[in-house]
Amino acid sequence: MPSDIEIAQSTRMAPIEDIAQAIGISPGALIHYGPYKAKVDPAALPAPAKPGKLVLVSAMSPTPAGEGKTTTLVGLADGLSRLGKTVMAALREPSLGPVFGIKGGAAGGGYAQVVPMEDINLHFTGDLHAITAANNLLAALIDNHIYQGNQLGITTVTWRRCLDMNDRQLRIIVDGVGGRPNGVERPDGFDITAASEVMAAFCLATGLNDLKARLGRMVVGRGGQGQPITAGDLQAEGAMAVLLRDALRPNLVQTLEKTPALVHGGPFGNIAHGCNSVIATEMALGLAEFVVTEAGFGADLGAEKFSDIVCRQRGWQPAVVVIVATVRSLKHHGGGDLRTGLPNLLRHIDNVTNVFGLPAVVAINRFPDDTPDELALVQSRCADIGVEAVVADHHARGGAGAESLAQAVVRLTDAPNRFGFAYDLGQPIADKIEAVATRVYRAGGVRFTDEARADLAWLEEHGFGGLPVCMAKTQYSFSDDPKLLGAPEGFDLTVRALRVSAGAGFVVALTGTIMTMPGLPKEPSATRIDLDDAGVISGLF
Repeated sequence: MPSDIEIAQSTRMAPIEDIAQAIGISPGALIHYGPYKAKVDPAALPAPAKPGKLVLVSAMSPTPAGEGKTTTLVGLADGLSRLGKTVMAALREPSLGPVFGIKGGAAGGGYAQVVPMEDINLHFTGDLHAITAANNLLAALIDNHIYQGNQLGITTVTWRRCLDMNDRQLRIIVDGVGGRPNGVERPDGFDITAASEVMAAFCLATGLNDLKARLGRMVVGRGGQGQPITAGDLQAEGAMAVLLRDALRPNLVQTLEKTPALVHGGPFGNIAHGCNSVIATEMALGLAEFVVTEAGFGADLGAEKFSDIVCRQRGWQPAVVVIVATVRSLKHHGGGDLRTGLPNLLRHIDNVTNVFGLPAVVAINRFPDDTPDELALVQSRCADIGVEAVVADHHARGGAGAESLAQAVVRLTDAPNRFGFAYDLGQPIADKIEAVATRVYRAGGVRFTDEARADLAWLEEHGFGGLPVCMAKTQYSFSDDPKLLGAPEGFDLTVRALRVSAGAGFVVALTGTIMTMPGLPKEPSATRIDLDDAGVISGLF
């Protein structure tokens, strides 16, 4: 089978205006970025009719290589299209950190890709660069304000700079070294752009006015009495919104089978809320009969945050959740034994169906070395708890390999739906964290460090207690220990610190040793990516 990049490069893509017209987007609503990608101006679209059905693609706890959630999303969208449904895919934009790090690209794979794949995985339409620039403009304004006399009386700066690259050396730095005229010397650090609050606020904003308001609410530090200092206090939100104006329009591309796809925004699921922009998803819901979207990493992270944060804010109710599993990952969680690893998948199924009350189907993302007996075992164990598991072969066969999965999704849209949340917003922040930890992760309890307890007291004192929580946790385990695989229970979850993301509208709980600036692995993907004399890229996956 040819490589993913060879498949993408050999594809005959349709002009983007043809893709747009097929879904009801007029040429006047497009802002072209070449022949095969365009931004869509929401203001130029007609008022939406009855919204489509929202299908969420989630997963079991992954291996470091990932389990093909995006590939499954694309295959499912193509499969639904083959069934005669009007479909749009809604995906996140890749971050350059993982592209050049360990996972490679994030545009799908094999015959289930969004294209132009190289563009999407690299600079695309510049959205992540705009978000980086807006974040760092605010950082510059903060330090300039302090340098120029500090009229707001800022005593503590909590805002961090960001970069769209895995660079562990920038996690903790000292800047302004030497003091004036270089600046004011202080400890600082960088987050990866996908983990920044600007990214989260951008993806949750419903339009420019809402984005500007969210930017103004972002807390950047504290004053002498401990009071929050915001970007609005610095009058920074207007200039930041200017940088983000064009980026806020969703990006339209296509799958290999010419299913329309909106790729927009890219918050990480293990640190931020892990879902593409609400503008893109709501645009798709107004245009298509079925909208297939994803939430980052396993259902304990992305699906929980999609439910408790995004759906709560937007009033959405998913029709079906697809839980992606692989024999490879099940063996990983079982120490090499498939049967021992199955409880991890079953735990995720139980969370989706019982904690959140949603219909679910398991998509077994098939790999060439999976045996019939292994696939049958996974299907049998899922059937024992009343959930269908469908073998999906979309990587090798495209939409044809996901038609059975698509049929199962269509059937489940008529199943009972008791959608609910893991906690009530009226609970104290600590109780919300404990609810996620005990109900979703199956922890025995939560241990708050002294720093975290001080953060809790400050958050409640200054009016942030009514926000939902965004758990920053390793994606490799239900616990905060990435080496504790399978389906552990009864463990203590350690919360070491909390940050308010007032613009995004949630409180981030940092657990275990999770980092907001990842590092590169020992052998980064970047060492295998190259360009030939004709400008053809190789090794992007």
